[in-house]
Amino acid sequence: MTEKEVNNTDEATTVPSSPELEAELVSDDESEDSGVSGARNDSAPRSEDPLTQARLEAARLKDMWMRTAAEFDNFRKRSRREVDDARKLGQEDILRELLPVFDNLERGIQSAQRAQDVKAVVDGLQMILKQFESTLSKINIKKVPSVGTPFDPAVHEAIQQVETDQHPSGTVIFEVQPGYLQGEKLVRAAMVVVAKAKSPADGDNGADRAS
Repeated sequence: MTEKEVNNTDEATTVPSSPELEAELVSDDESEDSGVSGARNDSAPRSEDPLTQARLEAARLKDMWMRTAAEFDNFRKRSRREVDDARKLGQEDILRELLPVFDNLERGIQSAQRAQDVKAVVDGLQMILKQFESTLSKINIKKVPSVGTPFDPAVHEAIQQVETDQHPSGTVIFEVQPGYLQGEKLVRAAMVVVAKAKSPADGDNGADRAS
């Protein structure tokens, strides 16, 4: 191999590879494009003043807030009206169920004023009471169990305690006024008398002290 050929071989090995060269060319082109683009952006008209944009955005948000507030107020009024309508409808349904009971009670009172047989009057009142209890069960209202059950402060209201040894302490022995439940909700607590354990007699205490 001659010296000229050796020099040619060395020059060929020092040439950059094609991918690297292409990358450099692309980078140069992008730099030139960015410079041109920057010049174009500088010559383009500027946007509106930031303060004006902020005022427009504030006005838009205020309008949205006022619309939302108005919609919420309408929803609140509509919900309240629907609740009132449902309550009135429920009252009408209950009254419709109770009216026959009131009619029979009025007839019973009129008959009792002319009746000579007290037992017949009592029997008539008992029938009306059963009708009333049956009507209450239809609208999911039931009496609170009281007499013979343990005192329950959740459904009972104790108005008196009576000392006795005939009933366990804490047992309801008398109902002054019935209570009612609508489903699981207490409508009215039952007013009751509750048994209380008898205290030791004075004579027994004296005997115990003497011994």
